[in-house]
Amino acid sequence: MEDQVSWVLELAIKPGELDAFKALLQEMVEGTSSAEPNTLAYQWFISDDGGTAHSVEKYADSEALVTHINGFMAKWAERFLAAVDVTRFTVYGNPNAAAKELLDGFGAAYLGPLGGFSRNNP
Repeated sequence: MEDQVSWVLELAIKPGELDAFKALLQEMVEGTSSAEPNTLAYQWFISDDGGTAHSVEKYADSEALVTHINGFMAKWAERFLAAVDVTRFTVYGNPNAAAKELLDGFGAAYLGPLGGFSRNNP
């Protein structure tokens, strides 16, 4: 568990982009699920009014996180950023320097471990 890195990403969906965002999200979920076995959790949530979305993601380690971000940048980033604005991005754990270098580009805020447990460890 100590190598795991997770995040919560909060997004504002741009006016008129909800349908495009939903279609892209389906593509992203399918692509991530099939190509990234070390992505442990990849869940999306949306507000009742369709204006705010959150992503809750967990990676086995920093290398898995880097793999995900590189794939995202190559396949989906342009369409994603056309549909949403990032309003908050909080990263949990101890990402390595390579992961932080990528995450810093998205304006990530970092919170390191303090205590607790998880029952969903692989």
